[in-house]
Amino acid sequence: MKSLLKWLYPGLGIKRWFLLFLGGVGMGSYGLAMLLPLPLPPLSPLRGILFICLGTGMAVVGLRQTFRSLLSVLLPQDEERLADVVYRRRHLGKGPKIVALGGGTGLSVLLRGLKEYTGNITAIVTVTDTGGSSGRLREELGILPPGDIRNCLVALADTEPLMESLFQHRFQSGEGLAGHNLGNLFLAGLTEILGDFSAAVRQASRVLAVQGQVLPSTLENVTLQAELATGERVVGETNIAGQGERIRRLSLVPAKPRPVPEAVEAIREADAIVLGPGSLYTSVLPNLLVEELAEAIRLSPAPCIYVCNVMTQWGETHGYTAADHLEVLQEHIGAGLVDYIIVNTVAAPPRILERYRQEKAHPVRVDLERLQKMGVRIIRGNFISYTNYVRHDPARLARAVMKLVVGSYFRQPFSGRW
Repeated sequence: MKSLLKWLYPGLGIKRWFLLFLGGVGMGSYGLAMLLPLPLPPLSPLRGILFICLGTGMAVVGLRQTFRSLLSVLLPQDEERLADVVYRRRHLGKGPKIVALGGGTGLSVLLRGLKEYTGNITAIVTVTDTGGSSGRLREELGILPPGDIRNCLVALADTEPLMESLFQHRFQSGEGLAGHNLGNLFLAGLTEILGDFSAAVRQASRVLAVQGQVLPSTLENVTLQAELATGERVVGETNIAGQGERIRRLSLVPAKPRPVPEAVEAIREADAIVLGPGSLYTSVLPNLLVEELAEAIRLSPAPCIYVCNVMTQWGETHGYTAADHLEVLQEHIGAGLVDYIIVNTVAAPPRILERYRQEKAHPVRVDLERLQKMGVRIIRGNFISYTNYVRHDPARLARAVMKLVVGSYFRQPFSGRW
């Protein structure tokens, strides 16, 4: 009761408009009574109509101004966006359930596109990073690497551009601070306060108004280990990517980490599962090496879609074709996991490709005949955007995924060309 009385405190700018609303309702009701055949002295119908019109106008103005007074405090810069926000939340909340697994910048590109179609997105993110700000925080504080998690949170956020820039800001100077990302430090601080990395990610999701959820694949302190073609064993994601030797086998240390239960549940309930895009060995495979996640995907009736990288990566996939990428997945996880593969068949401008050649990277060649023999359906077309880099275009990639999802709803065959 006491909290209700606070609405009567002076200075809130609400009482006058709410009283106007009540007065309008009362006047409109009185006018309506004039028009009804009640056992009262005869009243002028014209007067009744006038009272109804005046009352309705007063009620509309009073209600509108009451809401404006509240919104000016709660959403001072977003009053005009409220209808859009409510509509998007309600409409997208009815969308299909899509689970995307990966890491790095590739997964965040996909998420930016998908959030325009559905709010039921679960991003399952690899936690094996050992480089940069994430690696330093992992070593110094003993927390899971937050970098890829942060990128996915920002990609799914429905917040101000300034907040996004703040979360992605990287310090350029300062002893011990240079090179760190503010979003990484935010997640590290929340983890220390809450004592749990998953809880920190959930709270960060609330701050950024994330559509869907972002989950680590495991909460265990896992490290990547690779056996190279030379027989040498290399430990650590950064070390693996910098060898320049073909990778024969990838594994996790410890070998059988437990998955996050919510991630397994999301896969079981998914309408579609998407692998990638992202680095084959350091972004996509680490999630699938968590055995229970791979098994949940295998048992799921939802279509599993692999988004093949557009460019090769020196130190991981130099010289690989699209079929080579898929073959690596099958060698590690087994055949039959992937139902569709999305491949880009449009060349990037020569000026950009020349820059990649200097970094020993080349477009991934799409060997259609070999892919067809591997038991997957091929979705090919133009899925890239390019400025200074060749990357997947969020809108084009999301449209291709959603077309497959809709097709799976109605069991319609897909032509294989977008």
